[in-house]
Amino acid sequence: MSMFLENDPDDGLLNEINMTPLIDVMLVLLIIFIVTLPVMNHAVKVDLPKVAATHDISHEENIDVSVDASGVIFWNKVPVDDAQLAQHVAQAASVASQPIVRIYADRRVEYDRVVNVLAAVQAGGLTRLDFVTDPKVQ
Repeated sequence: MSMFLENDPDDGLLNEINMTPLIDVMLVLLIIFIVTLPVMNHAVKVDLPKVAATHDISHEENIDVSVDASGVIFWNKVPVDDAQLAQHVAQAASVASQPIVRIYADRRVEYDRVVNVLAAVQAGGLTRLDFVTDPKVQ
C-alpha cells in the first residue's frame, strides 16, 4: 500500500506498513489460544444416557455394610470381623443375581478402615457398590 505524503518535501512514497496493530492483534490471539487450548484438551468426552431419573423400586436384596466410628464392621446390622466379612461376601457373590452392597461409613472412621472394607468386598466378587450419605440440610 502506498500513500503520498503532503508534508514530505520529497513527495516520496511511503513503502512501509505500520506493523504495531498487527502484532497487537496477533499477541491477543496467541494469549486466547494459550488459555483455551488446555481446557479443550482436558475435557472428558462421555456419551451420557438421555433418560429421566426414576426412583429404584426393584425388590432386589440389598446388603448393608456399616462401619461405625470405632471401626467395627456390621453386615446387615450384625457385627462381623474381617474373616466373617470375607465369608459373607463370598456367599453373596455366589448368587446368580448380584446384590447391591450399600456402604454406610461413619464420618469419623479412619479412611484406611473403609478402604479395607471396600477391598474385601471387591476382592470377594461383589462389584455393585453404593455409598449412602445423609442429605445436606440447609
